[in-house]
Amino acid sequence: MQITLKGQPVDLEGVQPKVGDKAPNFTLLDLTDQVVDLSKLSDKPVLVSVVPDINTGVCQIQTKRFNEEASQLTGVHFLTISNNTKDEQASWCGAEGITMTMLRDTDLEFAKNYGLLIPAINRLARAVFVIAPNGDIVYEEIVPEVSTEPDFEQALAAINTLN
Repeated sequence: MQITLKGQPVDLEGVQPKVGDKAPNFTLLDLTDQVVDLSKLSDKPVLVSVVPDINTGVCQIQTKRFNEEASQLTGVHFLTISNNTKDEQASWCGAEGITMTMLRDTDLEFAKNYGLLIPAINRLARAVFVIAPNGDIVYEEIVPEVSTEPDFEQALAAINTLN
């Protein structure tokens, strides 16, 4: 799959999961070094917000927006995944008052399993997935231009159909 980065075409490595597919499992560490395993989150729907770098403007907007929604919706797991370091994530979350679950993909395993690795910059592509409790992907958006925001309304509408 090809997307753009500041208008320039870049390839994504791997195969991207689609609506109707089973979400590939992942196990990543949160800010307290606890393992978060997608397969163990089957008690309620999951919204996975994927950002390339938490220290950039659009990534911050995306994370703040979903953090705000997470504070208003019960019965949903909200996760943000980036390949920033634990210290980078913790520093940003502390400064911004973000309380949603932040996961780090520093070894790029999630990026490869979800086909979201941009090899040219060794970062994740911007994406949003909504996963039903049975593990099915019911919504996916791989943002076609890395420097633009995802469609918040569509993602939230998808999570609300499950909640």
